[in-house]
Amino acid sequence: MTVKQRWVLVLTSLASLITALDALVVTTALPAIRLDLDASVEELEWTVNAYLLPFAVLLMAGAALGDRYGRKRVFTGGLIVFTLASVGCALAPGIGWLIAARAVQGVGAAAVVSVAQAHLSVAFSAEERPKAMGLFGAVTGLATLGGPVVGGVLVESAAWEWIFWINVPIGVVMVPLIITKLSESVGEARQLDFGGIGLATVAAFGVGWSLVRGNAAGWGSVEVVGGFVAGAAALAGFVWWELRTPQPLMPIHFFRSRAFSAGNAAMFLLFGSAMAGLFFYAQFLQTVLEYGPLDAGLRLVPWTVTVFFFSPIAGKLVSRIGERPLITAGLLLQAFASGWLALIVEPDMAYSEMVGPFVIGGIGISIAVPAVMTAVFGAVPDEGSGAASGTLNSLRQLGGAFGIAIATAVFAAVGGYGSLEEFNDGFSAAIITAAVVALIGVPIGLAIPARRDVPAPEKAAVAPDKSAVE
Repeated sequence: MTVKQRWVLVLTSLASLITALDALVVTTALPAIRLDLDASVEELEWTVNAYLLPFAVLLMAGAALGDRYGRKRVFTGGLIVFTLASVGCALAPGIGWLIAARAVQGVGAAAVVSVAQAHLSVAFSAEERPKAMGLFGAVTGLATLGGPVVGGVLVESAAWEWIFWINVPIGVVMVPLIITKLSESVGEARQLDFGGIGLATVAAFGVGWSLVRGNAAGWGSVEVVGGFVAGAAALAGFVWWELRTPQPLMPIHFFRSRAFSAGNAAMFLLFGSAMAGLFFYAQFLQTVLEYGPLDAGLRLVPWTVTVFFFSPIAGKLVSRIGERPLITAGLLLQAFASGWLALIVEPDMAYSEMVGPFVIGGIGISIAVPAVMTAVFGAVPDEGSGAASGTLNSLRQLGGAFGIAIATAVFAAVGGYGSLEEFNDGFSAAIITAAVVALIGVPIGLAIPARRDVPAPEKAAVAPDKSAVE
């Protein structure tokens, strides 16, 4: 590996790490943010989803901008936006300001992540690329393990604002290094799909807004019903538009493949369940069991650490038994673990009772994700792997956002922050909701083709698409 290649690997991996970390680091800070900014559960939800939604919607738009105007330029600009937005988050005088700054962070993160892997593809040859991508993925994967722990350390040793301040020196150091150490590259120049971006944004925020406002405004209110109708109409319009525009944001024709469509749906539901659980786990550990932020983060490690042990095992098994058993088993384990935890939670329970569900749920996620990725990438031609990656990452982020939104709506309807018993009731209902979301994915997982090899006619039916790079 040359010095130039090392710089590419280090800078892209670090940038991807901090953007992934920001999706998780806030979880252990939620109770502190709630008390300091007097936030409701719906407002806490938006501190997470305001980041995830623009991140998801704009991923492939960022790739298109990089192809047209230069990947280094987009990479640098995205990191600057992310860093400045982190300052805005840290200085937030109220919850509304924090939510707005988090949305801007999501925009910057989408630009960074969308071109990071493209930089690696350009810098490394076909023979070197798998090793580079493996190292890149391992560094980024540290966010899963480190997010809740880092958040706990910063909140307990300083204040919740430091989960955002920590991004600033990293960004300040990285920007000049990117400018001096990375080479500029472009892809196939293509028009930005403004119609697709607009429709996807309205669909995501319309449905998300209605889920958040349902309990407060009334599920039959004009505001809530109107949001659902606008979101559904925008989603239908998005599909119609993407099928007809010459350079689509998302390759809708890939969804003709059963493996591609079922794999993406399984990822959406898996992360919907997982993020819904994570949103409430750290709050339960602090609010009900009265652990500090750091202790809460450390007690989530049995759930997050499984990825390092079981993902490699799943990667080997998928070529032997196919994707369908692993995806189905992973969703079942996640559903079982969530349901088990929901049934045993009590204000006076011992933490040790939570370890079993945490480990089982973590194993489920760890074995399902590599199988989903194999199914999705195996369903498209090699030329379409970038578009497939962008689609899968977008739907993963959207799944997390909507899982949190649905679980929060259930929590607010059943419980609240008024007492330990009230929080416990809401938590149990929210985690049952997470279990149901995963359970819905089981028949979808069974729709995955039995073996990893896609039949030739089905694969031939999916036309190559070069309209997105992830």
